[in-house]
Amino acid sequence: MTFGDYFLWLIFPYIALTVFVLGHIYRYNHDQFGWSAKSSEFLSKDNLLKWGSLLFHWGIIFVFFGHVAGILIPKNFFDALGITDELYHFGAIWFGGAAGVATVIGGLLLFIRRTTNKRITRNGGKTGLFTLILLGIVVLAGFTNTVGYTATGGTFDYRETLGPWFRGLLIFRPRAGLMADAPPGFQIHVFTAFLLFAVWPFTRLVHVFSLPLEYLKRKYIIYRKAAPGRALQTNERRN
Repeated sequence: MTFGDYFLWLIFPYIALTVFVLGHIYRYNHDQFGWSAKSSEFLSKDNLLKWGSLLFHWGIIFVFFGHVAGILIPKNFFDALGITDELYHFGAIWFGGAAGVATVIGGLLLFIRRTTNKRITRNGGKTGLFTLILLGIVVLAGFTNTVGYTATGGTFDYRETLGPWFRGLLIFRPRAGLMADAPPGFQIHVFTAFLLFAVWPFTRLVHVFSLPLEYLKRKYIIYRKAAPGRALQTNERRN
């Protein structure tokens, strides 16, 4: 392997993961006020936002769990369950493809909205646009790999190459050679994904880790209409 292979598939991933972890810690400790998605719905509530957000978020959730199943879970686990390669790839292509289509269409709608609405463009800034473009490259590269390579009979098995390589990074036993021989489409997908991890803490993507789970157990706030001549009273049951 060349030095470029070692840098791309050994050094750079660790740099990106380090920045990802430390960057989130720094951002949370120094910019909790900015730890949000900065919703643009109040600027323009339209069908592009409605359908784009719906398709993108639901699609990306299923794409995420598909990556967990294909990369973090070893192939031997599926073999032990009796799931054949044909059955696995059938589910990956059709269900993963459907999730990919939803993610791509949703992302495209959000991109159109971001670039055609001047108020939203100014509110999002250059960082927001850069993040959206980079995320789009990651999604399109992954979608192309699924539909344009695997579904057409490509012989590269990411469960025996990309998966062990990524798990090796997590346990500090990396094997850069597994990625050095991967098809260019998979390499682009992986590289841009790690680049996205590196910039993640400094973008609006941090809102992914701020799910409002507290609302599931907090009590409601009930507002009661004030009697004539009296100030408005509230009975706080959610606080």
